[in-house]
Amino acid sequence: MHRLALAACLLATVSPARSAEPVLPQSNAYLTGDAWRQPIAPFQIADHTWYIGTQGLSALLVRTPEGAVLIDGGMPQAADMLLQRMRELGVQPQDLKFILHSHAHGDHAGPLAAVRRATGARLVSNAESAALLARGGSNDLHFGDGILYPPVQADRLVMDGEAVELGGLRFIAHYTPGHTPGSLSWTWSDTHAGKALTLAYADSLSAPDYRLIDNPRYPHIVGDYRRTFATVRALPCDLLITPHPDASGWTPAATTAPHPAPITCRTYADRAEARFDAQLAAQRKEQP
Repeated sequence: MHRLALAACLLATVSPARSAEPVLPQSNAYLTGDAWRQPIAPFQIADHTWYIGTQGLSALLVRTPEGAVLIDGGMPQAADMLLQRMRELGVQPQDLKFILHSHAHGDHAGPLAAVRRATGARLVSNAESAALLARGGSNDLHFGDGILYPPVQADRLVMDGEAVELGGLRFIAHYTPGHTPGSLSWTWSDTHAGKALTLAYADSLSAPDYRLIDNPRYPHIVGDYRRTFATVRALPCDLLITPHPDASGWTPAATTAPHPAPITCRTYADRAEARFDAQLAAQRKEQP
């Protein structure tokens, strides 16, 4: 995607409702709509799981008796906000033990270097994402150097199906390549109102202006997306959360758990595949 097209896409994000808190500053590298940088009050999703991200970008904090886990972070400028949110929920910097992520784009992995440095937490990734994280998003397959962020080194690489364990909770890694070759989704078991609740943090399934046919840098992109749609449909998924919360129905007006209008993993994958099929068909029509 050209930089101007990328900026137009990012700025198309719906503006948020006014909040008592100021909007986080813009990045120097690229611009986004306010929703991605608008802090909202943390809210509890399950007994151990809290949402601490902005209105338009998810970040989850999972507290256990042996420390806490952060999943995604949002934009680079969100680092101080995340650390403050953790403190508000009783998690001191040294209490954060693991950082997990969805995919290694700057709107989700942007503050991970700063949070890792401030807390000493171990960053968990896979080989494909670790390479992009270490480059700070440069030389991206689709965006080139259009989405840069502070580079960060992974401390642990997980295989598909491997678990990260802390305080009796098991976070299962699911490889879901497509949006990036190293995209990860996570599932774990929590409780709510005395009942077991399996949460799925399913990665983005969109292909924003991606070249899907004869892509020289990602030859098997279509096959990866097809396998990922099937994987997401089959996830254990009492409650779905996504890196862009509105993709799974989470909005500032719907910040209670269980969600008043949940979207299932199957529905999420079905809708994404329908959009993917339309995009693929349009590109095929453009072929000579």
